[in-house]
Amino acid sequence: MENQSETGRPSQSRADELEERLIDFAVRIIKLSSRLPKTPAGKHIAGQILRCGTSAAPNYGEGRGAESTADFVHKLGIVLKELNETSIWLRIIERSEILRRELLTDIIEENSELCKIIGSSLRTARMRKK
Repeated sequence: MENQSETGRPSQSRADELEERLIDFAVRIIKLSSRLPKTPAGKHIAGQILRCGTSAAPNYGEGRGAESTADFVHKLGIVLKELNETSIWLRIIERSEILRRELLTDIIEENSELCKIIGSSLRTARMRKK
């Protein structure tokens, strides 16, 4: 990620932008989960994707307030894990065809982009930690 400080953390404005994207992503996950069928499978998937898909933003917020680079790296690792889990649930929804594909395309793409951004920031922070 460009515009990072010496600690490997994103600059303030980039961090603000990323936090807003993660919040917007969480809102999209909430809306998507409400469209899932009220069947046992739909309810299960809704609960799972709500948990992981909405946790990236608050975990990123915690990372921004980290007390050390190690703490920042740890929190960012959690963000990436949650986004990766969200990706799996989105693929399960897509393959099971319980929602129309056009409802999923943009959110899958955003999830992928967020994973790349967080992964890049995490790699940078880990290198600078050494």
